Amino acid sequence: MSEDSGARPARVRLSACLIVENEERRLPEALASLDFCDEIVVVDGGSRDGTVALANEAGATVIENPWPGFAAQRNVALAAASGDWVLEIDADERVSPRLRSEIERLLADPPAASVAVCPLRNRFLGGLLGPSAKYPAYRTRLFRRGAYEHDESRQVHEGIEPRERPVVLEGDLEHELADSLSEALSDAWRYAKLESAHLSRTRDPRAYAFGIAVRPAAKLLYRVLLDGGWRDGWRGLLKISLDAGSDALVWALALLGSRRGGPSRARVAAAPPGEGGHFGRRPTGPPKVVALAHRGRAERRAREWLDELANAGVDVALVSDGELAGSDLPGQRLRRLRPLRAIRAIDVEMQIRTAHVVVAFGRRADLILAVLPGALRPDLAGIDAETEPARAIERLGAALTPS
Repeated sequence: MSEDSGARPARVRLSACLIVENEERRLPEALASLDFCDEIVVVDGGSRDGTVALANEAGATVIENPWPGFAAQRNVALAAASGDWVLEIDADERVSPRLRSEIERLLADPPAASVAVCPLRNRFLGGLLGPSAKYPAYRTRLFRRGAYEHDESRQVHEGIEPRERPVVLEGDLEHELADSLSEALSDAWRYAKLESAHLSRTRDPRAYAFGIAVRPAAKLLYRVLLDGGWRDGWRGLLKISLDAGSDALVWALALLGSRRGGPSRARVAAAPPGEGGHFGRRPTGPPKVVALAHRGRAERRAREWLDELANAGVDVALVSDGELAGSDLPGQRLRRLRPLRAIRAIDVEMQIRTAHVVVAFGRRADLILAVLPGALRPDLAGIDAETEPARAIERLGAALTPS
């Protein structure tokens, strides 16, 4: 048969991948939200309830694999998928109608990018969380099959870090975080135990003091007051308190482990006081530069500077309150360049894809950058608004090239 030059390309197929264990209560709703997918792959880690039977009844491809860890189990699911694109969700998550529509539109006309992010909307103890859970908290869940896999050196927080500017979807991935206090406490304890396995022994008592007391207290105040977590009422205050307490528990468990000889699984050294350590992001792939600028002359300078970096293949984004048109630069547009709004916008850019450098243009941006939290402050030095674009590109290449 001769080839029809006018034939439409084959329809893009979508595989949904889930890893589960003892999830018969929540799995049916997750599977029901995936009825638009061409294939559903469920990898079960050893359920003792009706999880496997439910997945089989729903027509999913079910693989029973003894629990090897989050990242390794997710990679088992990815290896079994046959679709062109993969959507990863958990049993306690649901694809909202708006997100479904956006995914269907994206796959009808696939983008050049191989990955997309979407906001995660948490429901906690029967109510939706907003600023207390940093909503919209973007997560990487949709990508071309074969383009990404999970880092198996990580016990938790094994999510995929994009190596390019992703497509940003606005429909929510709905997450049933916990519907009882006992479940919330159990989750905090379980994740703290897993996180503590990423800390190796240290003899510096300051690291433990910072991890157990200083950092959790600062996190509590920052998320309640500056992030506006108080707006979510008692649920938001409780969720933030549990998160801060879990951080303290991680270091307390590490301290107990060091006195007993230390966990044999530890892979990541404890960070010095003031550094992110295992809590921090791990940038990967080509460099990303975020510029912060006030409208007017500072923004025009930032745009010209970023344009030259973008032409050299650098992933760039602009956070500004300007109104200038005629540029395709991605980023976050603010009504006014105020500290809290700017910090939140930089946080969003970090969620979309971790930045290697944040550069301030103008006096107002300099002042905001000076109070930027450590978790949002990339550690690649030597690049600022006065650095010539060619020199910045050279500096980025040298810093990110393995020695």
